[in-house]
Amino acid sequence: MSDFTHDAWGIYIAVITLVSIVACAVLLKTFSTKRVAPGEKVDTTHHTWDEDLSEWNNPLPLWWMWLFYITIVFGLIYLVLYPGLGTYTGYLGWSSRGQYQGEQEKAAATFGPIFDKFLKQDLKAVAADPEARQIGQRLFLNYCAQCHGSDAGGGKGFPSLRDHDWLYGGEPETIKASITNGRNGVMPPQGAAVGGDEGAKNVAHYVLSLSGRTHDSLRAFSGKARFNTACAACHGADGKGNQTLGAPNLTDKIWLYGGSESNIIETIMKGRGTNMVAGGVSVMPAHKDILDGGKIHVLAAYVWGLSNVGK
Repeated sequence: MSDFTHDAWGIYIAVITLVSIVACAVLLKTFSTKRVAPGEKVDTTHHTWDEDLSEWNNPLPLWWMWLFYITIVFGLIYLVLYPGLGTYTGYLGWSSRGQYQGEQEKAAATFGPIFDKFLKQDLKAVAADPEARQIGQRLFLNYCAQCHGSDAGGGKGFPSLRDHDWLYGGEPETIKASITNGRNGVMPPQGAAVGGDEGAKNVAHYVLSLSGRTHDSLRAFSGKARFNTACAACHGADGKGNQTLGAPNLTDKIWLYGGSESNIIETIMKGRGTNMVAGGVSVMPAHKDILDGGKIHVLAAYVWGLSNVGK
């Protein structure tokens, strides 16, 4: 009922519900009281198939009728005990939110001591603990795999967590901060700043040259000046990025949105994280309102361990 702003809606729904149930009972009674005496002719419903197959207008069988009555009585009892009549909360006071909170409190009482134990330990030590890694993997599959993949290998627009390439840094506390507070990466459109389509293509070839990939040297030479003007403020004059801003390193072969010439040009022209056309919003949601400190600690340890434990 939270969607309705006036109490009259609750009364309206309660009346409609009760009238519907009573109407069903009246209709059932009407169609089950008239019985046919032995030898009396039974009327038909005037529905005929195959020329002589008619549907007779017989009352409902008693066993079927009583089943309907039972469902009506059950419905009325249910509406007394549980919410269903507008704003009436039910005699038992049950709600889905209350049940969820109760289950959460029960789970916290059962598993809270386990997470508290790990919360007191150094994150790197937790990452090396087999029990903690199993718990962290389950948390990861529940809260992170939808974007980063069940193997943490990532995908287009979603970074891999299995390598040592980090947009905001791969230190344990930095990973923990990313999970807790989230991240909101933005690459603004730079088409106008680099001189349109031709300028974007030149800058793209310069970017390709930074990682030693196949490129047009003349275009790369022309694109360098544009890069220094429009891109170096975030990615650095050497193109190695800036983890404070979340600006990626352009000198390696790891690409969040693809490293082909066309992908790079699209990124320069349209930006990333500013609209759905350019690859979606680059948002890592905050989990501080979903997970408590102990769960975040174990999850961060698991993520850190993906690229550090056993390597």
